Amino acid sequence: MWIPTEHEKYGVVIASFRGTVPYGLSLEIGDTVQILEKCDGWYRGFALKNPNIKGIFPSSYVHLKNACVKNKGQFEMVIPTEDSVITEMTSTLRDWGTMWKQLYVRNEGDLFHRLWHIMNEILDLRRQVLVGHLTHDRMKDVKRHITARLDWGNEQLGLDLVPRKEYAMVDPEDISITELYRLMEHRHRKKDTPVQASCHHLFVQMKSLMCSNLGEELEVIFSLFDSKENRPISERFFLRLNRNGLPKAPDKPERHCSLFVDLGSSELRKDIYITVHIIRIGRMGAGEKKNACSVQYRRPFGCAVLSIADLLAGETKDDLILKVYMCNTESEWYQIHENIIKKLNARYNLTGSNAGLAVSLQLLHGDIEQIRREYSSVFSHGVSITRKLGFSNIIMPGEMRNDLYITIEKGEFEKGGKSVARNVEVTMFIVDSSGLPLKDFISFGAGEPPASEYHSFVLYHNNSPRWSELLKLPIPVDKFRGAHIRFEFRHCSTKEKGEKKLFGFSFVPLMQEDGRTLPDGTHELIVHKCEENTNLQDTTRYLKLPFSKGIFLGNNNQAMKATKESFWITSFLCSTKLTQNGDMLDLLKWRTHPDKITGCLSKLKEIDGSEIVKFLQDTLDTLFGILDENSQKYGSKVFDSLVHIINLLQDSKFHHFKPVMDTYIESHFAGALAYRDLIKVLKWYVDRITEAERQEHIQEVLKAQEYIFKYIVQSRRLFSLATGGQNEEEFRCCIQELLMSVRFFLSQESKGSRALSQSQAVFLSSFPAVYSELLKLFDVREVANLVQDTLGSLPTIMHVDDSLQAIKLQCIGKTVESQLYTNPDSRYILLPVVLHHLHIHLQEQKDLIMCARILSNVFCLIKKNSSEKSVLEEIDVIVASLLDILLRTILEITSRPQPSSSAMRLQFQDVTGEFVACLLSLLRQMTDRHYQQLLDSFNTKEDLRDFLLQIFTVFRILIRPEMFPKDWTVMRLVANNVIITTVLYLSDALRKNFLNENFDYKIWDSYFYLAVIFINQLCLQLEMFTPSKKKKVLEKYGDMRVTMGCEIFSMWQNLGEHKLHFIPALIGPFLEVTLIPQPDLRNVMIPIFHDMMDWEQRRSGNFKQVEAKLIDKLDSLMSEGKGDETYRELFNSILLKKIERETWRESGVSLIATVTRLMERLLDYRDCMKMGEVDGKKIGCTVSLLNFYKTELNKEEMYIRYIHKLYDLHLKAQNFTEAAYTLLLYDELLEWSDRPLREFLTYPMQTEWQRKEHLHLTIIQNFDRGKCWENGIILCRKIAEQYESYYDYRNLSKMRMMEASLYDKIMDQQRLEPEFFRVGFYGKKFPFFLRNKEFVCRGHDYERLEAFQQRMLNEFPHAIAMQHANQPDETIFQAEAQYLQIYAVTPIPESQEVLQREGVPDNIKSFYKVNHIWKFRYDRPFHKGTKDKENEFKSLWVERTSLYLVQSLPGISRWFEVEKREVVEMSPLENAIEVLENKNQQLKTLISQCQTRQMQNINPLTMCLNGVIDAAVNGGVSRYQEAFFVKEYILSHPEDGEKIARLRELMLEQAQILEFGLAVHEKFVPQDMRPLHKKLVDQFFVMKSSLGIQEFSACMQASPVHFPNGSPRVCRNSAPASMSPDGTRVIPRRSPLSYPAVNRYSSSSLSSQASAEVSNITGQSESSDEVFNMQPSPSTSSLSSTHSASPNVTSSAPSSARASPLLSDKHKHSRENSCLSPRERPCSAIYPTPVEPSQRMLFNHIGDGALPRSDPNLSAPEKAVNPTPSSWSLDSGKEAKNMSDSGKLISPPVPPRPTQTASPARHTTSVSPSPAGRSPMKGSAQSFTPSPVEYHSPGLTSNSPVLSGSYSSGISSLSRCSTSETSGFENQVTEQSAAAPGPGPSCGGAEEPGRKDSKTPPPYSVFERTLRRPVPLPHSLSIPVAAEPPALPPKPLAARPSHLENGTRRTDPGPRPRPLPRKVSQL
Repeated sequence: MWIPTEHEKYGVVIASFRGTVPYGLSLEIGDTVQILEKCDGWYRGFALKNPNIKGIFPSSYVHLKNACVKNKGQFEMVIPTEDSVITEMTSTLRDWGTMWKQLYVRNEGDLFHRLWHIMNEILDLRRQVLVGHLTHDRMKDVKRHITARLDWGNEQLGLDLVPRKEYAMVDPEDISITELYRLMEHRHRKKDTPVQASCHHLFVQMKSLMCSNLGEELEVIFSLFDSKENRPISERFFLRLNRNGLPKAPDKPERHCSLFVDLGSSELRKDIYITVHIIRIGRMGAGEKKNACSVQYRRPFGCAVLSIADLLAGETKDDLILKVYMCNTESEWYQIHENIIKKLNARYNLTGSNAGLAVSLQLLHGDIEQIRREYSSVFSHGVSITRKLGFSNIIMPGEMRNDLYITIEKGEFEKGGKSVARNVEVTMFIVDSSGLPLKDFISFGAGEPPASEYHSFVLYHNNSPRWSELLKLPIPVDKFRGAHIRFEFRHCSTKEKGEKKLFGFSFVPLMQEDGRTLPDGTHELIVHKCEENTNLQDTTRYLKLPFSKGIFLGNNNQAMKATKESFWITSFLCSTKLTQNGDMLDLLKWRTHPDKITGCLSKLKEIDGSEIVKFLQDTLDTLFGILDENSQKYGSKVFDSLVHIINLLQDSKFHHFKPVMDTYIESHFAGALAYRDLIKVLKWYVDRITEAERQEHIQEVLKAQEYIFKYIVQSRRLFSLATGGQNEEEFRCCIQELLMSVRFFLSQESKGSRALSQSQAVFLSSFPAVYSELLKLFDVREVANLVQDTLGSLPTIMHVDDSLQAIKLQCIGKTVESQLYTNPDSRYILLPVVLHHLHIHLQEQKDLIMCARILSNVFCLIKKNSSEKSVLEEIDVIVASLLDILLRTILEITSRPQPSSSAMRLQFQDVTGEFVACLLSLLRQMTDRHYQQLLDSFNTKEDLRDFLLQIFTVFRILIRPEMFPKDWTVMRLVANNVIITTVLYLSDALRKNFLNENFDYKIWDSYFYLAVIFINQLCLQLEMFTPSKKKKVLEKYGDMRVTMGCEIFSMWQNLGEHKLHFIPALIGPFLEVTLIPQPDLRNVMIPIFHDMMDWEQRRSGNFKQVEAKLIDKLDSLMSEGKGDETYRELFNSILLKKIERETWRESGVSLIATVTRLMERLLDYRDCMKMGEVDGKKIGCTVSLLNFYKTELNKEEMYIRYIHKLYDLHLKAQNFTEAAYTLLLYDELLEWSDRPLREFLTYPMQTEWQRKEHLHLTIIQNFDRGKCWENGIILCRKIAEQYESYYDYRNLSKMRMMEASLYDKIMDQQRLEPEFFRVGFYGKKFPFFLRNKEFVCRGHDYERLEAFQQRMLNEFPHAIAMQHANQPDETIFQAEAQYLQIYAVTPIPESQEVLQREGVPDNIKSFYKVNHIWKFRYDRPFHKGTKDKENEFKSLWVERTSLYLVQSLPGISRWFEVEKREVVEMSPLENAIEVLENKNQQLKTLISQCQTRQMQNINPLTMCLNGVIDAAVNGGVSRYQEAFFVKEYILSHPEDGEKIARLRELMLEQAQILEFGLAVHEKFVPQDMRPLHKKLVDQFFVMKSSLGIQEFSACMQASPVHFPNGSPRVCRNSAPASMSPDGTRVIPRRSPLSYPAVNRYSSSSLSSQASAEVSNITGQSESSDEVFNMQPSPSTSSLSSTHSASPNVTSSAPSSARASPLLSDKHKHSRENSCLSPRERPCSAIYPTPVEPSQRMLFNHIGDGALPRSDPNLSAPEKAVNPTPSSWSLDSGKEAKNMSDSGKLISPPVPPRPTQTASPARHTTSVSPSPAGRSPMKGSAQSFTPSPVEYHSPGLTSNSPVLSGSYSSGISSLSRCSTSETSGFENQVTEQSAAAPGPGPSCGGAEEPGRKDSKTPPPYSVFERTLRRPVPLPHSLSIPVAAEPPALPPKPLAARPSHLENGTRRTDPGPRPRPLPRKVSQL
C-alpha cells in the first residue's frame, strides 16, 4: 500500500533507472527527485527537472537528503536544508554542464578547457565543504574561492550576476530593493574595476654570479636607493656567495631570497633603483699570490643597478642578468651606484666581459597577509623580510621596534709616520653599561644572522676613506641606557705577516644623561690615538673623554683642538619606546618641574606627531593629571593640548591609533571630574564662534568634538559610579545649554562671513559621531529630540555657501547611517527633518549622489514585509513628502546627456540606479491604503493626470535595457514585479477618472505604450531561459507578460467607442505583443484585432487602415525574428472564428487570408535568410515576397526595398545578369524628370533624372559583368539619348564609347551557354513558395546535370532525389517529406530572326539561343504496342513535354515557376523524319564550316560522314525503309502518305549532301587519312544502291558557286535544284516537308570526341542549293544604333509590330559552342511548308518572293511569331502595360542594313537607315548589294537539340526539342494577298485555325526581299521608328501563348485587357 512520506522527501539519484516497470519513472544519475509516497522498497515521485511526469522507482537508487517542506499537501514545495552555497553550486554546475558541451560544438576550445578546470575545482571545493571538517576560517576561505569561481564562470557564459551576502545567495524578497541594488552594484564594480593595491612588495631571489676571475668568497648586498633624494630607502639584504658565485648556504633557502616590504605607490617610480654591491673576501690585491698574506680583508668587487620601473612593465619571474661594474678609482666606491645611475661612464667600467649577476625579481601587490595567502609557496620555503628604513607609512599600535641605524660614513686620518697612506679597517662593537660587549646586536642586513662585531671593507692606501655602509643595531630598550658604540681603527699591512695594527678609536654613547637618545643626524667623532697594547677593556677610562667634536668638556677644549683626525657616522633611531625629544621628556616629567607646566603644554604642539603617539597613553595621563591638579589654572591649556592630540589622530599616518585612544578612554581614563571643565571650555568656545574674527582654533576644537564628548561621557559615568548618580540634573542642564549654544550658532546666517560657514561645516561634519556617546547617558527619544532640534536649526535657504550645503547633507547622511536612526522610535522623530532637507536638495537638483545614498539608507531599514504600524506610518510620510519629487528627479537625470568621461559616467549610472532602487522600494512598500491615500490627495483631475503621465514615463525609463547591466536579471525581475503591481493599482484610477466624457487620449496612449514595452522586454522572454531558471522565475513571479496582457485586454474593453482613437496607431504595438511565443498571451491579445476591424468597419465602412498597418508592421517584426508557424495558424483560426457572424465577414476573411499568406512568405524568407551562403532558396524566397508586395498588396515602398535586398543577394552570389534585371524593376518605376526624390535606402536626396541615370549606369555595369552586352547596348542608347537632348556631349561621348566597347566584347570575348534544368519540389516539408511546384533553373557556367543535382541536394539536405521523370502522384504531394525531381530541359528560343539569318557570327547567335527563353521541352522515348526485336523503330514513340514559364530566363532569378505544361506524342514515322532532318542539317553545317575554313581540323566532318555512311551501310536508314516503306505499313497507315514521301525525300537529300560532302572532304582531307576517305567513297556507293539511287546527273560541278557578297547564298531560281559537287542545277525537286526535327546520332555515328566537335558547330545554311554553293566569307554585319533584319529576310509582319517589338525578359551568359563538353548542343530548325507544284510555280513566277530563311535552332512554330508590345513586370503575366516609349529592356540589337529599293507591290519601311559597315571577320569581300529581281529558293533546314537519351543509339534514343507546328505563308504582292496558299499539314497545328480565322499575318513573309526587316525588340528597350509606318492589317484577336504582352505567358486566346497607366515611383 502506498503511504505518503513524512521525512523521505528529497533525494539524489545515485544510479540510472530505465523505468522499464509499469508506471516506472526513467531517471539519470545525478537527477534530484521529490518523493511523494513509498511502498515496499519503492518510491513514487517526480524528477525536479520535469515535475509533470510522475512515476515509481526503487528506493535503493536514491540517496536521501535533508529537506524542509513548505505548503504540505498537494502543492508542497521541498527545499533542501544544506548550505546555500552547496545548493547554488549544484544548480550552477548542472546549468554549466549543458552549456559546456555546447562550447565544444561551437569549437570554443579555450573556454571549454578553462571551464572544465574551474568545474573540477568547484567540485573539489564542494567535497571539502560537504565533509564538514573545516575550521570556521578555512570554511570562509573555501566559500570565497567557490563564489569567485562561480561568478567567473557565470560571467564567461553570459549568465546572470548573483547577489550575495557573506557568500550566500540572497533572496530579493528578503531584503529591501536598495540593499539588493547595492549588493549587485558591489559585485558588478568588483568584477569591472579591480581595486588598486596601495601596498607593494619586491621579491628578490639571488641565483648566481657569473664571472671568470672569481676564486674568492663574496658578499652581495641588495638595497633600494632613491636617486631623487640621493639616499637609501630600505634596509639591506645581505647574502654570502662561495667561490663559484653560488649562495653559500644551499640548505637555507630563506637566505637566498628576500621580500622588500611596505613600498608605497609613490615609491614605484623610475628614480627608485635596486642597487647591488659586491664585496670580495680575500687578499688585499686580487692578483696577489696565495702565500703573500694569510689574513683576509673585505675588498670592493663590483656594483649593479636596476630601475624598479623596468619591473612595472612586465612582472616576470624570468631571471635577469645584471651587468656588474667596478669604479676606476677605488676612492669613489662609496658612490659607484650613483655614477652608474647617472651614466658617468668615465668613472666605472665592467668588471669583466662576461660578468653578470643572475637574479629573479617580482613585484607583488596587496597587503602582506594577502601576499602570504596568494604566494604561499614563497613563504613555505622561507623568505627573509627586508623593511623600509624607519617607520612605514602607517604606524600600527602595538608595533614594537627599537632599531638604531648607523651609517659608517668616512674618516680623516694622518699618515702616522708612513710614506704611504694607510689601509684603514674599522671595527665596531656595542658595549653595555658594565663595559662588556653586547653579543649579536649588529645586523649586516636581512638574510644574515646578527653578529657581535663589524669589520668594514678596506680601501687600499687611502687616508680619507669613505665607506657609506649601513648597519642596523636592534638593541633592546633595557640595554640602551649606559650603552655606547666603540669604533676601532687599524692599519692593515700588506706585508707577509699581514697584521692589523690598532692606531686609534672613537666612541659614542647611545643615550644622554637626561634620558634622550643619540639625536638623528651626522656626528663627527673624535679619533683618540692608542696603540695595540692599550687596554680598551676598561671603559671608564675613555668614557670620560669627549666623543664628538660638537660636544667638549670645559678644560679639555684646548687638547681637542690639536687633533686632526676625525670619524663621521650618521645615526637614525626608529623606536616606539625611546625619544630624542627633550620637550616630550619635560612634559612626561611635569611633576619634577611644576614651574615648567605652562611652557611644556605650549610646546606640545611643536613636538613631532610620531613622538606623541609613541607615548600616547603617558601623554594623556599627564594632561588629565595636570587638569586634576589645577583645573582653574591649566583647564584651557589642557583642553587645547587634548584637542591637538585628538586632531593628530585624524592624520592618515596615525589613523590607526584611534583604537588606542578608545581603549584608553574605556580602560585607563580616570578623570571623574574632568567632564565639568571640558563642557565649560567647549561651551566657552562655541559661544565665541559668532564673535571671533579668526576661527581656525575654534574649528580645530569643533573637529575634535567626537572625542571631547567621549571624554565628557566617560568622565560623567565614572563620576556617577563613584557618587551614585549625583548631580544628574545639573549634567543634563549643562548638555542642554551646550546644545542650545550650538543651535544658536548653527542658525546664524553667514552673510558673507566665510569663516562662520566654515565653522558650521566643521561642526556638522563631526556632530553625528556624538550621537552614540549621548545614547550612553540619555534615552533614545531624548537624544532623537536633541538631534532633531539641532538639525532643525540649520538655515534652509539654498543660496548659502554650496560647500556648507554639501556638508549639511553629509551630516544628514551620517545621521541616517547612525545607530540612533536604526531605532524605530527615534527614526520616526528624525524622519521628517531628514525628508525636509532631502526634499529641498532634490527640488534644486543639487548633491544628487549624496541624496541617493541617504535615500538608499532610509529604505534599507524598511524590509519588504514589514507591516508594523511604525513602518506604515513612515511610508505615509515618505510618500507624501518624496514620491512626486523622486519621480521628477529620475525624469530629470535620465533626460540629461551622459558625461563623456568614464568615471563620471559610472557615477551618473550609480546615482540613477540608486534613485530607481529607492523608487521601487517605496512602491513595493505601499499598500492598498497608501495607494488610495495617494490618489485621493490630488485636488484636481489635472494633477492626477500629470502624476499618472509622470509615473508611466518613469516606468518606461526603468524598462529600458540600459537601465541596468545586462546580467542583472534578478534586479530587472524585481523591478518588473513592482511595476506591474503599481500599474494594476493605477489602472483603476485610469478607468474611474479618464473614461467617457473625461476621456484623455494622451494618458491612455501612455498606458498602452508602457504595457506593450513591458511585455516585450528581453528579460521577461522566459522561452530564452534555461529550464531551471525559467522554473525559478515562474515559481516566484509567474509569467508577468500574461498578467499584463490580460490587463491590456481588460482596459481595451473598457474603452468603448474611444477605441477608434487608437486605430490604427496601436495595431503595430499589439501585433508585436501577439508575436511573443506565449500561447496564453496570444489567445488574450489576438481577439483585439477583431475588435479593431469591427470598429474601423463601423467608422469608415472598411478596414483598409487596419490591413495596411498590419502588413507594414508584419514585415519589420518578422524580419527581426519574431513570430512562427504556430502564430500564423493561431492568428488565422482565432480571427476566422471571431468574424463568423459579422456582416462584413467576406472582406474580413479576405484580409485574414492576405495577412496569413504574407506571414507564410515572411516566415519562409526569414528561415532562408538564416543560412550562411547565398543559395537559390534565398533568392527564390525573396522573389516570391517581392512579387507578393507588388501584385497582391501593391506596397511600392516594400516592393522597392525587396528589389534592393534581392539585388544584394545576386551581387553576393555573383549573378550579375540577374542583379541587373532586378535593379531594372526599380528603374522602370522612374521617369526622366526633374521631380525631387527623398533620401531612400542608400540613395541620397536627388532628382528623379539623377537617380534613373545612376540606376542605368549601375545596370549597364552589371550587364557587362554578366556578359549580357546586348542588353547593355540598349540601355547605353537610352541614356545617350538623354545626354544628347541635354547637349551633354562629354557624357554622350563616354556613353558612345561604352556602347562601342560592348560591341567589341560581343565579337571578341567568349561566352558560355548555360544548361537548363527542370526541378520539381514535392512534399509538405518544402517552404511555401516551393511546395508542390515545378521550376526551370538556369545552371551556372560549366554546370552539368550531375553537378546541379548535387547542388540542389546540398541546399535541401533532407530532400530525396526521385529517380524517374514521371509526374508524381498525390501521395508524394501530401507527404511529410521533401522530394526533388530534376532533369535537363532544352530551351526553345523565342526570337528567330537573328538565328535564321545567314552570315551572322556565332558569337551573336549564341546569345539568342539562351536568352529571353519562355519555353522549354523534354522528350521521353517509349514503345507503344509490341516491340519488334528485329527493328525497334517500328514502335518507338516520343512523348514531348513543353514547359511554359511565368517569366522568361534569364530574369530577376535563376529559376522561374512553370505556368503551363503541354504534352504531345510523336509517332515513329514523325520521329524518323525529325532524326533525318537533324542529321542533314548537321552535315550541311559541317560542310559549310569546312568550306569557309571555320574549322581548324577536318576530323569532325570525317567522323560525321563516317557515322552516317557506315550506319547506312550497316543498318542506319535501311531500318527506316524496313519499317515505313513496306507495303503493310503503307496500307495500314494511309494518312501517313505525305510523311512517307517526306521521309524518302530526306533520304535522297541526305545522299546528295553526302556526295557533296565527300567532294569537299576529298579537297581538304590530309594525306594520312586518304585510305579512310577511299573507304567512305566505296561505302557511299553501297549506301546509294541500298536506297535504289543509281547516279546523280553527270552535269554536277565539283566546285561551289561564288557569290559577290562573299557568303554562301542560295541561287535565286524559282525552283529547287539538286546539285552536284560542281554546282550545276540539273533536277528541280520538291521542297522538303515542314516538320520539326531533332538532331540525333545513329548508333554508329560519332565517337565522343567527334560528337563534341560536331555538336559544337551551329549550322547556318538553309537549302540544298546553299549547301552546294559555299565559299569562305566574312560576316557582312555592321554596327549601328538601329536594328535591321537578316539581309535575305523581309518581314511581312505589320510595321506596328516591328515598331513595338517583342519583350525579351531575361539575359544571362550564353555558353560558346566551342567550349562544350562532349555532349550534343541544342540545334533546332524550321522548315518551309511543302506546296503543290502549281503553287510552287506560282511562287517561282512572282518576282520578289522567296521562302523564309530557316533558323537552325527553331522549329516551324517558333518562326511564326507575332511580336506584341510588352513591358517589365513581376506580376506573372497578370497585368499588361502599354509602354511603347518607356525605354524598357528589349531584345538586343541586330546590326542595321542599308535600305533597299522595294517592289512597288510591297510596302516596306526602313528602320534608321545607315551605311553598311564592314565586318571585323577574316577575309575581305565587297559589300553585297543584291538585285531586286533575284530570287531565293526554298532550302533545307535542320534542328539540333540537347540529347536526353543515350548516345549509343542515335536513332533509337530520341529527344525532340520543338513543338510541332507549321509555318504560315503569306503572299503580300497584291492586295489579294490574303488568298495566298495556306500552310501544309502539321502535327501540332492546333492553333492554326485561330490564326486563319483572325486573318493574322504571319510574322515572316514567304517572299524574301533584299530589304532587311528589324528584329522584334522588347518594348522596354525599343527605339522609336523614324518613318511613319504604313497601314497595318488588324491586330490578331488570338495570339500565340509564347508571345504575350508584359513579357509573360497567357493561355487564353482572348483579347488582352486595356493597358493600365504606369505607376511612377515616389521613392
